Amino acid sequence: MNDTITPPSAASDPGRLAELAAKIANCELSPVDLMRRYLDRIDAVEDQVHGWRVVDRERAMDLALRSERDAQAKVIHGPLHGIPMGVKDIIDVAGIPTRCNSRSRADVSPATTDADIVLQLRAQGAIVLGKTHTTEFAYHDPSPACNPWNTGHTPGGSSSGSGAAIAAGMVPFALGTQTIASVNRPAAYCGVSAFKPSTGSLSTLGVAPFAGSYDTVGFYGGRVADAVYAFKSVAPRFVSRAAQVSGAPVDVSQIRVVMIDDALIADMSADMKSAYRRMADDFANAGHIVEQRKSNISFDGFREMQGRTAAYESGHVNAAFLQLEDGLIGDHLLQLIREGLSTSDESYFADRREIDRLRQKFLNANHDADVFLWPAVPGIAPEGLASTGDNRYIAPWTAIGGPIVTIPAGVGAKNLPLGCIVSGHPGNDMQMCQWSLQLAEVGERSPFESGQN
Repeated sequence: MNDTITPPSAASDPGRLAELAAKIANCELSPVDLMRRYLDRIDAVEDQVHGWRVVDRERAMDLALRSERDAQAKVIHGPLHGIPMGVKDIIDVAGIPTRCNSRSRADVSPATTDADIVLQLRAQGAIVLGKTHTTEFAYHDPSPACNPWNTGHTPGGSSSGSGAAIAAGMVPFALGTQTIASVNRPAAYCGVSAFKPSTGSLSTLGVAPFAGSYDTVGFYGGRVADAVYAFKSVAPRFVSRAAQVSGAPVDVSQIRVVMIDDALIADMSADMKSAYRRMADDFANAGHIVEQRKSNISFDGFREMQGRTAAYESGHVNAAFLQLEDGLIGDHLLQLIREGLSTSDESYFADRREIDRLRQKFLNANHDADVFLWPAVPGIAPEGLASTGDNRYIAPWTAIGGPIVTIPAGVGAKNLPLGCIVSGHPGNDMQMCQWSLQLAEVGERSPFESGQN
């Protein structure tokens, strides 16, 4: 592994959310100046990165001016007051067409209202800067987005534009969605962080559906603290309340970190294995309890069942795409729809029941674990844009359904980023915020900082 990394011109630190928000609230930073900063960055590198489907410049600047006036009047609307955000283009934003990177939606009318999650973020003061690229309907047919660290490599998918826009310094936080690995994987490939909340904890109204059992909105930021900050700004009250009434405060002084030994990750690259081991050592050296346990379920089998159930759900929700004119829907998605429709109801329900059984078996056996540490991906982002990379490592954790946080883990071959994930028990989102922040203090190695390898 390399001793240092010199970021190419397309990669740049996107900034720290809490710091930006505090400066705006104290009238030390103008939201208009901040917006201009990101627009200038877009002008400088977007033709290399292709992270944006559309940049809503005029409206974003108008809203920044309004935010500035409110801040000067000591009216702060929330923890994201005056902060620009990117929105994955399967999520509705009023006044902008939701194209889903599909020729079938080339002439679709602008959305008439915001998706619930966009409304919630705007209520907290955030400003939509634009729509970021996605794979077609959040599946495998790729988007134009490139990895800012090496534009000849994928940024991952399906939230490709969001991960790329953060890593290129074009926006400080962004929304993605995850059904299998589509939030946490691009974050790992792009050297940034992402917070995928517990499945079902956030509304997906206004988000193009893929597989309802798994579809989850997630949050991107440059580092763990930024992704956590974005999530906490709109964390559902029932999640916060559950954490408050659960008993004693969350202990972050000695976190129990469990590393699961399973054949699924046997093929990770040497540099990924080194980064994974080093992060575990960093946690242990900081006084946390780190232990390795043999998995009591087959993660690969669990992953396969998750894939089959997602295909079934996607096939039924998107069945009408098979009736469209040839060429309007990509081959990957059409193949998935046919696969899903060919799956019997009985097979689907059997898989769902088995997933539920195995999830409970795994969680019961590891009830004392605070977080699970795991490699996010087998290695660096693959070369080329035809593939969005490998989703196998993250898929089982998505099926388990708890919060998942990507932690940047330095750089590997070709000076491309590496990333690990920490996952938790379903519903432990607020606890995961505290645990991941504490672990990131000792284990996070952002590629934006010199020598973080």
